[in-house]
Amino acid sequence: MLEEVERWLATRSWSVTDRPLHKILAAKQRTGQSVSVVLPALNEEETVGDIVAVIRRDLMRRAPLVDEIVVVDSGSTDRTSEVAAAAGAQVVHRDAILPRLPAAPGKGEVLWRSLLVTGGDIVCFVDADLREFSSDFVTGIVGPLLTEPDVDLVKAMYDRPLAGAAGQGGRVTELMARPLLNLHWPQLAGFVQPLGGEYAARRSLLERLPFPVGYGVELGMLVDALHLVGLDALAQVDVGVRRHRHQDGQALGRMAAAIYRTAQLRLARGHLVRPSLTQFERGEHGFEPHTYPVDTEERPPMVQITEYTTRRVA
Repeated sequence: MLEEVERWLATRSWSVTDRPLHKILAAKQRTGQSVSVVLPALNEEETVGDIVAVIRRDLMRRAPLVDEIVVVDSGSTDRTSEVAAAAGAQVVHRDAILPRLPAAPGKGEVLWRSLLVTGGDIVCFVDADLREFSSDFVTGIVGPLLTEPDVDLVKAMYDRPLAGAAGQGGRVTELMARPLLNLHWPQLAGFVQPLGGEYAARRSLLERLPFPVGYGVELGMLVDALHLVGLDALAQVDVGVRRHRHQDGQALGRMAAAIYRTAQLRLARGHLVRPSLTQFERGEHGFEPHTYPVDTEERPPMVQITEYTTRRVA
């Protein structure tokens, strides 16, 4: 490991217990910064309501840390929107944001568009499929942005159990993302959960970053933030254990392909690999091929979007 990374681990890796809530609230009052929490959601009726309810109870009613909770629904066919609204979130459909630009499918698209419907100086992203959710996920990653003025982006780190086995979750991280980062961006080798969906950042950084529209958004954001603000502006906080719905192997394969594509675009903007992935499923007549497109589109930095800059001026 690079000496720079070892130093970073000692100075930019914290625990949620390092910043008690009263200190975070004092920093918020002192700096006057506002906090938005965004949940990207697609068919998450079983979990989204509980997450919203916990944040509202712990960080809005009991302690005034979060100023708004926005659930961006990317086309759910279940009751995600109704459940989220009933729990107290502002619910916005992805397609209603920036309607002049047809929406691309993918998580990154939802996160990018959320910047247009939130107002916080700090934006905190939380996946909507978390189970046994704790508000520590929010206080942990928002805290350093309020107390450390030279930190711009904070990722959550945690254990990810799989089928009851500790540390076995995050298969795409271990098989794809971590090798890519260690080999090509070794300064980022200290991140425990580089692909984790729970992270917070200053709006002033997010609005300057391009957003891969799909699963490559987390890796792309880390790499681009490193180049834009430097390693010392990035941090991570241990928030305990993350429990969520795990995807099957083929879905993980498609995720890995999108992440590799995102990395490849950043390594060489010239030659591009074939943007598709063929997988196999056993059918009536043996193994049948299924080919899927790999996310290739990226959204520009939000500061290049007229509607966003107009809103900010107003």
